[in-house]
Amino acid sequence: MNQSAPEDGSRPTDEVASGPATTINEGMDEGALAEMIGDRDAGGCTEWVEATHGQEAVRALSRLSDEEREQLLAMVEPDVAAEVVERLPEPQAVDAIEHLDANIAAAILAEIPSDDRVDILKELDAPGAEAIICLMEAAEADDIRRMVAYDEDVAGGLMITEFLAFPTTATVSEVLRDLEANAEKYADFNITYTYVIDEAGALVGVVPLRRFLLARRGATLDTIMIPDPVRVTDLEPLVDLSIRFRDEPYMGLPVVDATGVLIGVVERSGVEHALAEESDEAYREALGIIGGEELRSMPLVVRSRRRLAWLSLNIVLNIIAASVIAMHTDTLEAVIALAVFLPIISDMSGCSGNQAVAVSMRELSLGVTRPSDLFRVLGKEIAVGVVNGIALGVLIGLVAFLWKGNPWLGGVVGAALTLNTMIAVSIGGCVPLALKGLKLDPALASGPILTTVTDLCGFLLVLTFASMALAKLT
Repeated sequence: MNQSAPEDGSRPTDEVASGPATTINEGMDEGALAEMIGDRDAGGCTEWVEATHGQEAVRALSRLSDEEREQLLAMVEPDVAAEVVERLPEPQAVDAIEHLDANIAAAILAEIPSDDRVDILKELDAPGAEAIICLMEAAEADDIRRMVAYDEDVAGGLMITEFLAFPTTATVSEVLRDLEANAEKYADFNITYTYVIDEAGALVGVVPLRRFLLARRGATLDTIMIPDPVRVTDLEPLVDLSIRFRDEPYMGLPVVDATGVLIGVVERSGVEHALAEESDEAYREALGIIGGEELRSMPLVVRSRRRLAWLSLNIVLNIIAASVIAMHTDTLEAVIALAVFLPIISDMSGCSGNQAVAVSMRELSLGVTRPSDLFRVLGKEIAVGVVNGIALGVLIGLVAFLWKGNPWLGGVVGAALTLNTMIAVSIGGCVPLALKGLKLDPALASGPILTTVTDLCGFLLVLTFASMALAKLT
């Protein structure tokens, strides 16, 4: 709970909130902002937020301490605080909202677009989120509860609820009067179309704004609307949405529930942002950053714990791979040259497999491939594995022969690399699809599975072939 907020949850008094006047000079840094926060200069902080934009604002706000961010949000008006929250990296925004008084947090979130608001509330603990939702207007609270219940990768979890909808019997003049009367409220809406609904709220048509300007003022919407518009269901997955927006020039699509009732709009920008977030999360997890986005402003213990979760697992996987070598020490002692080629075969196969993983992850994020395409992907990757495996096997075999003058050594390492490359690309291409089909995170598990299998198979193939041809190698 923010200590600067009154116990009843109201905003700070005018005397405290106003503070001494401060003139914002261009280029003022986070140090100046922190000083204004310490002086409780609400006017100066407001002026800073309104005058500072882009990366400069993000950098300054993110480098404030947790307490300073909370004080800033509690000090300024909700619309200004909302600007701050939207500029902060999500982990910092969530942390700041979580520690604010519920009344202040509710007032700030009411100023934030519905999709961003839901993203923040989903990250809060359930009691804290519900305490904030209960303080919002009833209709708004119902919308939020419905959106929070959706998964993040379906239309219902990506949609916004800021849209215009009017009944079929409304006239053009009535709609224009409503637009004029609510101009300030609608100013933040991304309005391209007005949706037309029946008495039950079901979507029946859409009217481009251009038609309003050209239509008779007395015409009803059912006479000028485009009937039966393209729509998506609230449970349509991100993969399918990405295909729709890729194939058609839609800026947004209406979202309906199972009964056909219009409940929101999913925008192209929202889908693109979700795809980018998914790719970014996959990249972080592939690097071993488990448990969400990491920022260096986070506590040392949190950052260390997230990284160790991956590193500890990797120790176990490496011990398993090393045990294969321990089982063939006699072969290694007899043909010491094999020790030179073991890491080469493991690394080259791993690189080939990682290329296949990258392609599958990208195709999954773009909607080009689905888990049901597993066998098609397997066939494609085996074909690449045969070609690349033979090419790499011949190269490494030639190197081994030229180095030691023993064709059997070249054959052993060349055959091992050829087969391991085929295994690696097959696993790399198919495991992400299989994990996705099982509702598991392909980014988190594909890397460890690929590394373990390619290491095990590479070592096992080399040492097994070498044991079979030991008499020819010594």
